Amino acid sequence: MENLYIYIITALMPISALLLIFQPNPYYALVIRGILGAVAILVYVILGGADVALTEALVGTLLTIALYVIAIRSSMILKIGVLAENQSSTELKEISSKLKEIISHHYLRLELLTYENKDKLDQALTNEEIHGVIIPSELSPEKPYQTIIRVPRIYDIVKPELNNIAKVV
Repeated sequence: MENLYIYIITALMPISALLLIFQPNPYYALVIRGILGAVAILVYVILGGADVALTEALVGTLLTIALYVIAIRSSMILKIGVLAENQSSTELKEISSKLKEIISHHYLRLELLTYENKDKLDQALTNEEIHGVIIPSELSPEKPYQTIIRVPRIYDIVKPELNNIAKVV
């Protein structure tokens, strides 16, 4: 029982791994990944593997966290295309603010990309450069804009809450 601290520190590894697995926020998961790496380094040092601890510190923790930060920052953006002529519309601003509110619960950021004409907007949607478009609706006067979402999961997130402001397709 004189090495109780080793058992306690070693028990922190599976605990922090479970916290990492069940963390829904990707930014908090990065912090927990750093804690998991620090605990692993501490265990390696205590057990006499200083070279393994140094490798874990440099490659396992620092490099992976840096790569994860880059991947998360670039992939957690919802890109929506709009026409340049409609960019100053109050209805479009209302839709985009509501969209920001909806997707912020899923840790996404909104980026509005402007296009000069509808052909370029449709081409960007077809080429998968953007996740969706907000275009003027000719069919419904009470809902002046139509939102088209290409990604099914984002469509499932957005449709229930955005449907009362704009038609979601």
